[in-house]
Amino acid sequence: MLGVALAGCAGSTTSPSPSPSSPSPATPVPTAALPTPTIAPATPSPAAENLIEPFPSGAFSEPTTVDNRWFPLKPGTRWVWEGTAIDEGERIKRRVIFTVTDLTKVVDGVRTVVAYDIDETAGELDEAEIALFAQADDGTVWHFGQYPEVYDGDKIVETPAWIHGIQDASAGITMKPDPQPLAPSYSEGWGPAVGWDDRAKVFETGSETCVPAGCYMGVLVMDEFSKDEPDAHQLKYYAPGVGGVRIGWAGSREEEQEVLELVSVVQLTDAELAKVRAEVLAMDERAYQYSKDVYGLTERMLAP
Repeated sequence: MLGVALAGCAGSTTSPSPSPSSPSPATPVPTAALPTPTIAPATPSPAAENLIEPFPSGAFSEPTTVDNRWFPLKPGTRWVWEGTAIDEGERIKRRVIFTVTDLTKVVDGVRTVVAYDIDETAGELDEAEIALFAQADDGTVWHFGQYPEVYDGDKIVETPAWIHGIQDASAGITMKPDPQPLAPSYSEGWGPAVGWDDRAKVFETGSETCVPAGCYMGVLVMDEFSKDEPDAHQLKYYAPGVGGVRIGWAGSREEEQEVLELVSVVQLTDAELAKVRAEVLAMDERAYQYSKDVYGLTERMLAP
């Protein structure tokens, strides 16, 4: 259902240590009431259904400085989440590696941060993805699009890219600076050509949770969903100053039922970051061939 599985980082170079007063490990689903079932619209329309957010063009003075407390993106930081998900009726191992590179890419006049997301299923590469983010002057982090490569073995079988400003796609909000309970849901991006219409709203605040990387208090839980997939929810847990620490699920029709926990967050060495940079630049080059009508219309990445 969701493309970018997790993002967010701490500025520190090691995983936080558990607090003496830390709670016991939490279950994937909060103890509060479950999310309200979503209903698929009869005829999805950005204008009629408010599926796109007003884009603050001109409000990106320092777009690559992403210091939102719930979703900070520091170049060279890598997070690893591990867990399980259901695939073809079987619960199998899942691993997600998310790295913020020191590369940038200009989209519709805004210089975005390039993130590199690797998804592994049962120990095999399932998907690699370039994701683009920028922070507006009010502290809101915007998602400008993504170029994924879906694998079957060692072959690329699908590249459902969407980029802000191309094929009616529109950037969406990844995280507000001060998410509020009971606030209306918002679009995380609108990519009609590839069916990207994810939305998010606050589900719970002030939660506590423990994962292998540490224990956290004051956790924000976001409910992500799509109106095209009624009563299927992905619950993302964010610790202040750290970012994403857990993924859970809810809903009678959530098929994947993915459960992930943060196991490590590290700052890469210069050599390690250079290796990632080379991998992403190679992927960037492929994208101009595999996605000529979308990614192929964008500007080239900028190296530091």
